[in-house]
Amino acid sequence: MATPTPELIGSPLPAISVILPVLNEEAHLEGAVHSILSQDYKGAIEVILAIGPSRDRTLEIAQEISRKDSRVVLVDSPTGRTAAGLNLALHKSQSPVVVRVDGHAQIPSDYLRLVVEILNATGAVNVGGVMAAVGTTAFERAVAGAMRSPLGVGASRFHTGGEAGEVDTVYLGAFRREALLAIGGFDERFTRAQDWELNFRLRQAGGVVYFDPRLVVTYRPRSTVKALAKQYFEYGRWRRVVSRRHQGTINYRYLAPPFTVAATTLSLILGWLLSPVLFIPALVYAVFILLASVRIGKSVGEIVCLPTILLTMHISWGLGFLTSPKSLAPAVTLHP
Repeated sequence: MATPTPELIGSPLPAISVILPVLNEEAHLEGAVHSILSQDYKGAIEVILAIGPSRDRTLEIAQEISRKDSRVVLVDSPTGRTAAGLNLALHKSQSPVVVRVDGHAQIPSDYLRLVVEILNATGAVNVGGVMAAVGTTAFERAVAGAMRSPLGVGASRFHTGGEAGEVDTVYLGAFRREALLAIGGFDERFTRAQDWELNFRLRQAGGVVYFDPRLVVTYRPRSTVKALAKQYFEYGRWRRVVSRRHQGTINYRYLAPPFTVAATTLSLILGWLLSPVLFIPALVYAVFILLASVRIGKSVGEIVCLPTILLTMHISWGLGFLTSPKSLAPAVTLHP
């Protein structure tokens, strides 16, 4: 655990700015904001919504929320990109603690109180907890199960849970504002993996990123194979960008999907051209997928969906990583 630092800005109840990048969130925005304004935290809270060019009623809903509660502030986010919206909201904020929440997420009533407690106790510059994926259909519940399992997306504690402690990255995050500003905020060249990249720079600057399982944020998983494939393809290609930008940051978790794609493809090709024996690696992977589906699934419906879901996650992530062009996010220096 990091050496504790003095209480934030000399107060046990520092003001908190909750920032949300919002785009096409008419179905979830009201619930997300309500979960923030209903906190049991006794200090001052402001909510800053960075509104992108939505194609639905997101802007109207946000304006109505702001009219009803002066603690909700709107800022225009012309590009609609997550990192740009976060930076706009960050610079609009005035509080020493900045908490990131997504427009489709919900936080429990003790979340902000725990955030301050953990920041003060650990001296961390960023704290976060569990990404609690919750689905409503059999497909979404199966995706949620895959996301919570090491067999689906790896062993990151913010997916699977685990003991409190220092980590490489966390989901969303609650920050000391001065630490964010000191490293220049979020890198707006990243459309994905911006959290991981930001946390890397925070750690490089000497800060501690801390995981605590008491912090739980509800996450809504993708509801179709197409949307899931697009999501994980982008994860893979942008994680490759991070590995190029910051040497030595890649590990086996991130290499497993591209290795699986390459090995399985090679097995199928060589098995067809040379010998059926060479199909064995592909068959082993197929058996792994089936066994993992039975292990993860909580119902027959989920087990039926899971082979397609796991294949989509693994293959899309791996293909994204393998095909990620060097032209993504050209290297330029960020200035605080």
